[in-house]
Amino acid sequence: MNEVMMAADASSMRGGGATSFASSPSSNLLPNNLPLLTAFLAFALAQFLKLFTNWFKERRWDSKRMIDSGGMPSSHSATVTALAVAIGLQDGMGGPAFAIAVVLACVVMYDASGVRLHAGRQAELLNQIVCEFPPEHPLSSVRPLRELLGHTPLQVVAGALVGFIVAFLMRNS
Repeated sequence: MNEVMMAADASSMRGGGATSFASSPSSNLLPNNLPLLTAFLAFALAQFLKLFTNWFKERRWDSKRMIDSGGMPSSHSATVTALAVAIGLQDGMGGPAFAIAVVLACVVMYDASGVRLHAGRQAELLNQIVCEFPPEHPLSSVRPLRELLGHTPLQVVAGALVGFIVAFLMRNS
């Protein structure tokens, strides 16, 4: 006999009462997941702050900075730091989730200030080389490469500070 087990049946077999997937707290992912919400908020704040740091550096407003990668502060660093700190504050620092988040944060921040920074510098050099090609060269009309990809160590640290601040503010609110 082929029978379909409903979510309520499975829940009652475990002794959890008659709840369905639709009413379970895990179906409301964002409002009940403080680390995830904290990470998203830190990302948004870091991207927003790029407007002001760009104005301070270049004395002009550039709204495209809110969606671009690179620049001050690092939104990648802010995101992964906020995630790790929020997990540590919520679940403690001895669990596997915190360990995973810290390792992820280290990899992301190392990559941002290493590989991606140098890839951006190489793109800048390649764009300069292509600009010097004569007009008849097949690569002279190639679209320029994106140059602002990575972060300086200072930008990474600033992003991490944004992440720490957001995580502690979210925890205390």
